[in-house]
Amino acid sequence: MFENLCTLPLSAELFTQALHPTEPLLGVGLATGHVQCFRLPTTDKSTEEDADTSVLSDGKSTIDTTWRTRRHKGSCRSLVFSHDGSSLYSAGTDSLIKHFSPATGQVISKIAVPTAKSAPDSPTLLSALSPQTLLLACDSGVLHLLDLRDGALAASKPQQSHFPHDDFVSSLTPLPPSAESTSGFSKQWISTGGTTLAVTDLRRGVLVRSEDQEDELLCSTFIAGMGPKKNRDNGVVAVGTGSGVLTLWDKGAWDDQFDRVIVDAGRGGGESLDCIVQIPEDLTRDKKVAVGLGDGSLRIVNLTKREVETSLRHDDLEAIVGLGFDCQGRMISGGGQTVKIWEELVVPGSDDDSDDSDEESDNDDDDSDASGSAILSKTNGKRQAAKDSDSDGSDSDEQKRRRKRKKGKSSKVDLGPLGAHGILKFKGLD
Repeated sequence: MFENLCTLPLSAELFTQALHPTEPLLGVGLATGHVQCFRLPTTDKSTEEDADTSVLSDGKSTIDTTWRTRRHKGSCRSLVFSHDGSSLYSAGTDSLIKHFSPATGQVISKIAVPTAKSAPDSPTLLSALSPQTLLLACDSGVLHLLDLRDGALAASKPQQSHFPHDDFVSSLTPLPPSAESTSGFSKQWISTGGTTLAVTDLRRGVLVRSEDQEDELLCSTFIAGMGPKKNRDNGVVAVGTGSGVLTLWDKGAWDDQFDRVIVDAGRGGGESLDCIVQIPEDLTRDKKVAVGLGDGSLRIVNLTKREVETSLRHDDLEAIVGLGFDCQGRMISGGGQTVKIWEELVVPGSDDDSDDSDEESDNDDDDSDASGSAILSKTNGKRQAAKDSDSDGSDSDEQKRRRKRKKGKSSKVDLGPLGAHGILKFKGLD
C-alpha cells in the first residue's frame, strides 16, 4: 500500500519519463519537445524511533530542476537512461535520436531515425538492451538495433532491423540472460504490438509470434520466480490489454496466454492498462505489480493471489503514461501535466504490533495460570482461609484486569484501509 508524498506540476503534457538506476534523478519528455531533469530528495532516515521518516514529511524537502531544454522540434516520444546511468537518450517526432549527459543535458551525439519507404517513421520506444545496443521501435512496427560505442551513437544506419509486428510497437521488455551468458546482459526481448506478442533474438531475429489475442496489447513486464508448479523459477510475462485484463504468459510458451486477472471490469470491457511495473521484492512478500490505467487510476495487483489489492488515483481525467520505481524504492507515476511520488505506507496494527499484543496476552495468561496453580497447591483449610481473608483483594485485582482489557479494546479504532493517513471507517455506512 502506498501514500502520495507530493505532486510535481509540469509545464506541458507528459509523453515519457525515465528514472536513473542509481541516483534519485527523474527525466521527463514533454509534448512541446522539452526534456527536463529533476533531482528528487533523498530518504535520510531519522535516528529517532517515533520520527516520521517520509521524504517530504517536514515540508522542507524540495525537488530541484537540474536542467531543462527543448530537445526536439516536435514532441519527445521516448526517454531512457543507459544501464549505468552515465548517458540519456531521447527520440522525438522530428525523427532524431539524441544522446546527452544526464548531469548537464549537453548533447554528445545524434542520428536520424531510419525512414520507412522514403517516408518519415516516427519513433515510439527506446530501450537500452546492453551497453553496446540500443533498441528503437517505430510507428511502422519495425524494430531497429543501434550500435553504441562508449555510449555514443556510432553509426547513422542500424545494425539490424526486424519486423515483429504489423502495427506500432507498444512495449519492449528484455528477458533475463541465460545461465550460459558470459556478458550478463540480455540478448532476447519481448515486444507487444497490435494484438500480438513476439520474441526477438539479438542474432537470430524474430523467433516466435503469438496467436492473435483479439485484444490490443499495450504494456508488459517480466516477473521472475513464477511459473508452473514443476518449474517455479521459469518466470512469467505480465501483459496489460486494452480491455482492462492483465494476461500472464509462461516463459517459453509464447503461443498463447495461460492465465488472466481482471483489473478493471466494465460493460464491453474496462479501462485500458497503459503501463505496468513490478513492485520491488523488498517492499512486498508476494509477487505484485502496479498498473496504470487510462482513466488516471492506479491498481496494485497481487499476481500470487490473482487479485486486485488496492486502487489509487493519479489524475481524474488523464491516463497514466509512465510508471516506475526509483533507486530508493519510491513509486513514480506520470500522466497529464503532473508527476506524483508515492511511498510505502506503514499501516497501524501491522504484524509487529499484533505480535507484541499476542506476546502480552500470552504473558497475562501465564501469570494467571501460575497464580491459580499456586492457590490449588495449598490445603483445603488454608485455601478457605485465603478465600475469606483476601476476597476483597482478589476482587480488586479482577476489576483491574477487566479494566485493562476494556481499555485495550477501546483503544483499537478502525482507521480504514489507509490507517491514520486516510479516512476513518464508520460501521454501517459501507
